[in-house]
Amino acid sequence: MADDSRTENSGAFGSYAAIGDSFTEGVGDPGPDGGFVGWADRFAVLLADRMPEYSFRYANLAVRGRLLDQIVEEQVPRARELAPDLVTFCAGGNDIIRPGSDPDDVAERFERAVADLAGSVGTVMVTTGFDTRDVPVLRHLRGKIATYTAHVRAIADRYDCPVLDLWSLKSVQDRRAWDADRLHLSPEGHTRVALRAAQVLGLEVPADPDQPWPPLPPRGAFEVRRDDIQWAREHLVPWIGRRLRGESSGDHVEAKRPDLLPL
Repeated sequence: MADDSRTENSGAFGSYAAIGDSFTEGVGDPGPDGGFVGWADRFAVLLADRMPEYSFRYANLAVRGRLLDQIVEEQVPRARELAPDLVTFCAGGNDIIRPGSDPDDVAERFERAVADLAGSVGTVMVTTGFDTRDVPVLRHLRGKIATYTAHVRAIADRYDCPVLDLWSLKSVQDRRAWDADRLHLSPEGHTRVALRAAQVLGLEVPADPDQPWPPLPPRGAFEVRRDDIQWAREHLVPWIGRRLRGESSGDHVEAKRPDLLPL
């Protein structure tokens, strides 16, 4: 049975590698050096806090825009070579949102990669999709995302993988959990995912990732419509254009932390 409970885990992870796309790279959570921080980096800090100073090692292999087959080709072999105690594997989202994609087919390829990783690293944590019920445009893909999420949980059961279940994380359904493009998490959204990842491993966390947001002042229908139109012009239309042309935003981006280095 996939373990995504909050049961306390006395074990420690001395090394961690993150593989995936823009979500795991941390897009939407800018860092001081012009790069991104993101949930995986924040999660790594929570893991490192349980280890002696400078003994924890971390690699973030994720690259924005990558499809599942690219992640399997480029990142999975590197993760196997590094052989860390923990790997987080989030992939397939960019495939699912492409026109004509089949979540059953994507899941089959995802499972082959999980099987490959499971025999080479300590623990593989897999990640479900977000519930896109309230996300413009993506709400129409909710059925496909839900199907893929069900597959991911079933795969986790078969390979005894912990599950970072983003579908059930209600706090990230708030608009404030998302960047201005509404496609990537904000710094606070990334923080809440990191806290939830730590909870999945049974770690004590400094805050509840599902803690309610402060109430917002009411907004009129005109204001909401104006913001939606501005978002569509600045973010949605260019995004759709890139997808129709088959372009990736990560063609010239390298992994930001390609080796297991002290944290």
